[in-house]
Amino acid sequence: MILVTGGAGYIGSHFVKYLLNRGKEVVVFDNLSRGHREAVPEEVPFEKVDILDREGIRKSLSKYDIDAVVHFAAFAYVGESVENPGMYYENNVVGSFNLIDEITKAGIKKFVFSSTCSLYGNPDKVPISEDESVKPINPYAETKLTIEKILRDYDAAYELKYAALRYFNAAGADPEGVIGESHDPEPHLIPIILNTALGLREKVFVFGDDYPTADGTAIRDYIHINDLADAHLRALNFLEKGESDIFNLGTGDGNSVMEMIKTSEKVTGKKINFEITGRRAGDPAVLVADNRKAKEVLGWTPKFNLENIIETAWNWHKNKRF
Repeated sequence: MILVTGGAGYIGSHFVKYLLNRGKEVVVFDNLSRGHREAVPEEVPFEKVDILDREGIRKSLSKYDIDAVVHFAAFAYVGESVENPGMYYENNVVGSFNLIDEITKAGIKKFVFSSTCSLYGNPDKVPISEDESVKPINPYAETKLTIEKILRDYDAAYELKYAALRYFNAAGADPEGVIGESHDPEPHLIPIILNTALGLREKVFVFGDDYPTADGTAIRDYIHINDLADAHLRALNFLEKGESDIFNLGTGDGNSVMEMIKTSEKVTGKKINFEITGRRAGDPAVLVADNRKAKEVLGWTPKFNLENIIETAWNWHKNKRF
């Protein structure tokens, strides 16, 4: 059985659905502080557990025969982490340590970790490979780096095998439209654009048009949520070899903010209002993954292109259920 922490959240719930469609047994731990109970299928065992509660983790673990853990339970807003670093260090670092320590004591030896490309800060070279030096520039990224270090040390001491997946911009929604991205407040570009198309927002703010890119707006690597799910399952299979490693997950291609708006107008058939404003502090011009290692070692290839990503997201946002 596979334990998915944060399985009621955006990425976690898509992974749970992906596993179910492939006949896997799953249990979800989530405290529902930011997840949605409706995103977890009724047939999936669900434990309302906070990873800050060690006794709660221990009791819930004891109910199931768990073989591996995929850990998504974290706060993930960069701006919020700058404003409230204590909350991020407590939940992401202390909570993850509690989980890692308890599963180790329970004899569980396989762990897939939801990490981030934010670890690279302002990279020296793009596309970004796993060999790029890590230099976090915000508390959110610092928490993820700390957890990677904990995993490295637990592997050395206790043979807890792990895959740390540093992904770029998770995007899109379940192609069947059953679940999708739903945050409050919503920090991510595609939902913001689509909510503008739906008339739920007045306009999209574009942070800077003076970057050294073709249209002056920042470029990011958008990866479909089901491509991410596929990579997580492949990472679980990789752990069967008794090895640990770090992988970047991205398409290897980037799209600018203006390209995102134009493609969304094409998909939705609606004019999307936007306003150019100043750059955000610490925003690099280009963040694109070098995904060769994931392709070679995991046998993974992303299948969704930008238009597919926006189409699936649009299908969800038009008929949002939670």
